[in-house]
Amino acid sequence: MDNTMRYGALYIRVSTDKQEELSPDAQKRLLLDYAKAHNIFISPEYIFVENGISGRKADKRPEFQKMISIAKTDEPPFSVILVWKFSRFARNQEESIVYKSMLKKQHGVDVVSITEPLIDGPFGGLIERIIEWMDEYYSINLSQEVKRGMTEKALRGGYQVTPSLGYTSPGHGKPFVVVPEEAEIVKYVFDQYVNQHRDQTSIARKLNARNLLTKRGNRFEKRNINLMLRNRFYIGKVVWNGIERDGVHETFISPELFQAANDRLEATYRPKNRRNVSTCAHWLSGLVKCSVCGASLGYNKAKYPFFHCWKYTKGMHEGTNGISEQQLVNGVLEYFEQLLDGMDFTFTCRQTVPEIQLPDEKENYEKELEKMDQRLIRIREAYEAGIDSLEEYKENRRRLKAESARLAALLQEKAAAASFPDPQQHKEEMLQRIRTVYDIVKSDAVDYETKGSFMRSVVEKIVWNRATKTLSFYLYCADPKVPEDSPDSRKPA
Repeated sequence: MDNTMRYGALYIRVSTDKQEELSPDAQKRLLLDYAKAHNIFISPEYIFVENGISGRKADKRPEFQKMISIAKTDEPPFSVILVWKFSRFARNQEESIVYKSMLKKQHGVDVVSITEPLIDGPFGGLIERIIEWMDEYYSINLSQEVKRGMTEKALRGGYQVTPSLGYTSPGHGKPFVVVPEEAEIVKYVFDQYVNQHRDQTSIARKLNARNLLTKRGNRFEKRNINLMLRNRFYIGKVVWNGIERDGVHETFISPELFQAANDRLEATYRPKNRRNVSTCAHWLSGLVKCSVCGASLGYNKAKYPFFHCWKYTKGMHEGTNGISEQQLVNGVLEYFEQLLDGMDFTFTCRQTVPEIQLPDEKENYEKELEKMDQRLIRIREAYEAGIDSLEEYKENRRRLKAESARLAALLQEKAAAASFPDPQQHKEEMLQRIRTVYDIVKSDAVDYETKGSFMRSVVEKIVWNRATKTLSFYLYCADPKVPEDSPDSRKPA
């Protein structure tokens, strides 16, 4: 045995806290015993520990990256890295080879597994590659088994996520139970959005003003409100990875209220850069545009309030383009009255884009289908290498084929649902919306936030042309199934 003192580092990793035999303390004890027996000095500052982290991706392991960066210095403070097994170093064969080769050839640092000794020469290298391949296969197979288990649990209506605001978990696989004080927050959000017609930003502000917090103990944001309004758990549904089943937990949001909230979310088209009405000074702010430059007309609350192009006031174009508040409001009401009296009109169907981009089910299904061929190749390789028996191979192949068929059926359903309606078929419905908006905006008893929200449900923009003294209205009907390239329509006041 070579008695020359060497300096080393320890890399310790466990994937989950359920692997007692591979606990950090157990690995550390065995590694230090090995180091002492082989005359390797380990400084405490070069013991790198990662608990509950997968070995599939090196860039997801901060302690691993810290160790590698130290080893890559001009004069590395250690010449050997000890691991309990090579799988602790990496479960991705490609990354394992790259990092080991780089450390050995460029920096003179060896990676040694204390339970998987290798002989020198080409045969030892071959054995090492086989170990790496088996580690990666184990990781991939484990991932598939875990996902299959989670899928089976989801199909039975089991929970795969932490409790939403309004619920807590009693543990032991029991249904989530309602937390009354949190449930009141959720009810308040739905009431404000559906019945009071507040926008998400305004609701978040109101919750924060009451010092209420999210499930994670943070202040509310617009994003939290959006997610809450779309969370089907509140109507008794358990959703995971495209699988939806009826849960057995108690609910406190009615399906009708939930549907009304989501109808409004789907019917709300928000052009790029449009501000929420709760951040505006007037219910028409952000809607009125300059015919010269296209910029928004800002609201000036002077003795005689008016709207004026902000670019003109900054000298960015010739030709003033302002209009008094009273003239603008009268023009809006007059236009709606003409429509309700029978004047013909056209409108544009706009595709709504959720402000919170939820995972696209169709895209997920397509990605999963693409992976199936590679998985079929891997299980065949495992059978041919003698790792899996013929029975195991047949069962894995049957399972993957069944999953492929399920995903293909779901994709077919999505394609069948993607039919685009004729916008003008919804003209009567659009007229009803306009009537509702008209009743809201003409009432002095309605606050400006509510007026602004209703206006934005049918009016995309209003263009004021001072030279011709006309208002051009761009009406729209939001429809998530309609392509975004539909032409604009306009009507002069």
